[in-house]
Amino acid sequence: MPTLADLTEDGRRFVSDRHLATLSTIGPTALIHAVAVGFTVADGVVRIITGDGTQKVRNVERDGRATVAQVSGPQWLSIAGRAVIERDPAAVRRAEELYTERYRPPRVNPKRVVIRIEPERVMGSSGLFDAS
Repeated sequence: MPTLADLTEDGRRFVSDRHLATLSTIGPTALIHAVAVGFTVADGVVRIITGDGTQKVRNVERDGRATVAQVSGPQWLSIAGRAVIERDPAAVRRAEELYTERYRPPRVNPKRVVIRIEPERVMGSSGLFDAS
């Protein structure tokens, strides 16, 4: 099973070019809650910045299962794992810096938190991962 460390040059470009994705979490009625997000991949983890108290934050706090999926034409990537909410100012700053590199500077949000996903399963289209 591939990991983020197995991304090819094309795979690394795919997770660093400006693409939106979906974040899927488990909602309060056990249905899947999917929402469009920007995300970053660095240090072997996925980070999503958002406002504290949003539905996605409440979902992660109740049930940490989460999947980020990105698609662009024939290329796709899915990263599933356990998510936690980070409120530490240094963690939020790091996530904002990464977001700025991939997308643009985020708007000011004093209630910003980070959804941090530790990947357990990574899947994607051919060419995004080393074949070895």
